[in-house]
Amino acid sequence: MEGISRKLFLLSFLLLEGATQDFGQTQFICTSVPKDMDLCAATLQNSGPGEDLKTTVMQLRETVLQQKETIMNQKETIRELTSKLSRCESQSLPEPGDARAGGRRKETGSKNTMGDVSRGPSDTLAQLGQTLQTLKQRLENLEQFSRNNNSAQTNSLKDLLQNKIDDMEKQVLSRVNTLEENKLGQRNETEPRGRVESTLTSLHQRITDLEKGQKDNRPLDKFQLTFPLRTNYMFAKVKKSLPEMYAFTVCMWIKSNASPGVGTPFSYAVPGQANELVLIEWGNNPMEILINDKVAKLPFLINDGKWHHICVTWTTRDGVWEAYQDGVMRGNGENLAPYHPIKPQGVLVLGQEQDILGGGFDATQAFVGELANFNIWDKKLSTGDIYNLATCNSKAQVGNVFSWSETSIEVYGGATKWTFEPCRQLN
Repeated sequence: MEGISRKLFLLSFLLLEGATQDFGQTQFICTSVPKDMDLCAATLQNSGPGEDLKTTVMQLRETVLQQKETIMNQKETIRELTSKLSRCESQSLPEPGDARAGGRRKETGSKNTMGDVSRGPSDTLAQLGQTLQTLKQRLENLEQFSRNNNSAQTNSLKDLLQNKIDDMEKQVLSRVNTLEENKLGQRNETEPRGRVESTLTSLHQRITDLEKGQKDNRPLDKFQLTFPLRTNYMFAKVKKSLPEMYAFTVCMWIKSNASPGVGTPFSYAVPGQANELVLIEWGNNPMEILINDKVAKLPFLINDGKWHHICVTWTTRDGVWEAYQDGVMRGNGENLAPYHPIKPQGVLVLGQEQDILGGGFDATQAFVGELANFNIWDKKLSTGDIYNLATCNSKAQVGNVFSWSETSIEVYGGATKWTFEPCRQLN
């Protein structure tokens, strides 16, 4: 009788529990419980699938909460990275305003007019890495040369250069680590980059000197300048200034496939006027010649990755100009800065556009490509003279104001000098 009473009590307990929980269609099972066993323990022991389901739900709920927390953390990380990227872009992208000191406005907006513009510290490091690879390739060529010629001096200098490359790689890696630790801000970024670029320039010069040593008899004008990246620190500088000129002819060989614009092959700035004489092709604009901030559009099509010879002539009287590509006149005009002589005592830079005297470079206007045989005359050359230059005729003249020579040009920031001879190595 006592056993029956215990069973009835358990049944009542189960019914009461079912009444307080909404399980939908519930099936109640009567189970006998030993006389000496605790009823609560027996209930939990025999709760069956319902308790398993509850445990599973609790586990799923815990998993969902953990995933939600993870998602929130990831969103916060994405937000921080987006904020950092915006700051980098705001530091490197040009603000709306003047494209040059004279007041032509830059293209702005979401579309980047120069696809290979350096946007931030990470891109700068990538560019330095590419330049290091170029140096390594040149060093390997020197090693091959030294093996073939068994030159003790070359081997010694090669080892020194290898050590410099290794040292600079350590500097770049150190800077990467600093960036990853998020300790490098705009205030202290300039100094480390300056040290790296200074070492880079010195290294390029040493390798160039070593390469020149292999060809002691090479004429000083048989070389080209290479600007492999669009940066605001890679350029070449002419050691001498220009005289006052009432007319000029400027000619060069040029090769580029940069798009949508090749950038600035050269710029000449004087005190008080950054755009005294500039050749530039930026954004979706055609190539232009600027004289004292006055502009003429030139009919050049040169960004096809092939070598082209271009010349521009100008006279101050009526501002008459002519433009030649590959020995043929492609366009002409007048009223370009009439009666304004080109001023002396300025700075002549190859590969960058100057916003201030000798500096103020903007990566969006930098030249990308190769340049050679840059010459300037203080007179208007004839059509025949220009054709001789474009066809490498033996009668071709050299500039009487500036003539192309390795000793007259200094390179900075990774711009390099390579052996080049017109009409033998074209395209």
